[in-house]
Amino acid sequence: MQIIAGPCVIESEQLLDTVATEIIRLNKKYNLNIIFKASFDKANRTSLSSFRGPGLEKGLTMLYDIKQKYGLPILTDIHESYQAKPVAEVADVIQIPAFLCRQTDLLVAAAQTGRIINIKKAQFLSGLDMRYPVEKAHQSGATDIWLTERGNSFGYNNLVVDFRNIPEMLQFTPTVIMDCTHSVQRPGAGNGVTGGNREFIPSMALAAKAFGATGFFFEIHPNPEKALSDGTNMLPLSQFEDVIKTLL
Repeated sequence: MQIIAGPCVIESEQLLDTVATEIIRLNKKYNLNIIFKASFDKANRTSLSSFRGPGLEKGLTMLYDIKQKYGLPILTDIHESYQAKPVAEVADVIQIPAFLCRQTDLLVAAAQTGRIINIKKAQFLSGLDMRYPVEKAHQSGATDIWLTERGNSFGYNNLVVDFRNIPEMLQFTPTVIMDCTHSVQRPGAGNGVTGGNREFIPSMALAAKAFGATGFFFEIHPNPEKALSDGTNMLPLSQFEDVIKTLL
């Protein structure tokens, strides 16, 4: 079982250290290999005034420090093709955001790095539609490609998860991750920010496990109410262990 976890965006060194310390504790206690996730830039925020992160150079430096200090594998996302090469020098897994999963140049650049590629399924695509991003990445040199389910647009300001997408995507990749936190978002529903229903995160994880998901993605934060991005759909750090125990 693969688990990916970390804060939505890099807010501070202290936040990264706090989350990494808990991940290390859980790795040792449950014999796991949780991948540390954080974004250096949130390029798709609802509002221009929303916090985006420290940027590519500073953000990668901070992620490299976490990797060196704690020995954790790193996942972060890219939004532009030119970011693939420098990100690959730090990250073990390069993530393609859901809105960008059909961007050919982005997929090609990520695939050519030789890193694991995690492609998040777009909110407007079915599981079977993800065959084509996988083919683009394979044909561009990627050998290890993961897919991540994160729900589909359901009218305005809402998402719904069709769990049939998980076995469908398993037809052409052996690793399908359930994004248990972004799937409970209410996009744009928070008066200029994205809303969410974090109380459903544990249930999303268990339902995905029942449908055969091989991994789980959680955004976690010691105080989601004060988080600078995705606070309403992040799991409190104090509850993370209980969710892991339930999955195990």
